[in-house]
Amino acid sequence: MKYGVADEKGKLLRKGEIPNSIMQKGVDGLLEDLTAVTGENRNKFDLQGVAVSTAGVVDPDRGVILCAPKYFPGYPGTPLREKLTDRCGLPCAVENDVNAAALGEYWLGAGRGAKSLFCITVGTGIGGCAMLDGNVIHGADFFGGEAGLQRVTPEHTWEEMASVSALIRNVAKAKGISETELDGRKIFAMAQAGDEAASAAIAKQMEDLAAGIANICYILNPERIIIGGGITAQKKYLHPLLDEAIRKRLFPLVYENMTLCFAELTNDAGLVGALYNFLMRG
Repeated sequence: MKYGVADEKGKLLRKGEIPNSIMQKGVDGLLEDLTAVTGENRNKFDLQGVAVSTAGVVDPDRGVILCAPKYFPGYPGTPLREKLTDRCGLPCAVENDVNAAALGEYWLGAGRGAKSLFCITVGTGIGGCAMLDGNVIHGADFFGGEAGLQRVTPEHTWEEMASVSALIRNVAKAKGISETELDGRKIFAMAQAGDEAASAAIAKQMEDLAAGIANICYILNPERIIIGGGITAQKKYLHPLLDEAIRKRLFPLVYENMTLCFAELTNDAGLVGALYNFLMRG
């Protein structure tokens, strides 16, 4: 778990990491760790609140976790805002991690000045967030933006086809090796060294990403598409491939008025966006 201390303008004054203990110690252990790291920083800074960006589907109005991945046992139903407020004695705001990343990019990153945008994080899965006029479109049940779950073929969801997990699986199959021998960095290094299987798999990933992005563009018609996650480190390699794949799928008018960007805040987007969410909620 990453943490930081920032001023009201989003400048990070301190950053650090602690292990995510929920698998070993449960929700109570997680809360203990969050309270402890808050207390440690409170001894050094005049803290005014606690801003949280978390995995799972979140009701940000109540600060409650509605759904969570399987590696967060016992997390669904947790009134996180209430519990942290009680334990830390500070006001608290809670938002989903992808929504927080989008808010961070909107405030201080690649989304600055955009009236409408859709932020996509590509990693183990695919997350998404739609924003209009500076506000996250949460949807009736706070599932708004969960674009990785869309079916781009009858058999597969978008994240099953276009995530980094899918990229690793495709390269491993093509080369007849175990998936455990690969990760995203290795695959891009292989492609840049001339490995045809890695290059072909990356090209396919961009085509599959473009298929989902085209659906988003036709439904929401956003002014800006922002790509986040670990693949942002490969912007120079990926931007022309993805941009061309999107261009082929969109009507010229839609394509010409949409800007494809890669996230600028990288690993700090969630921290900055959690703060922005806290400030906007007063």
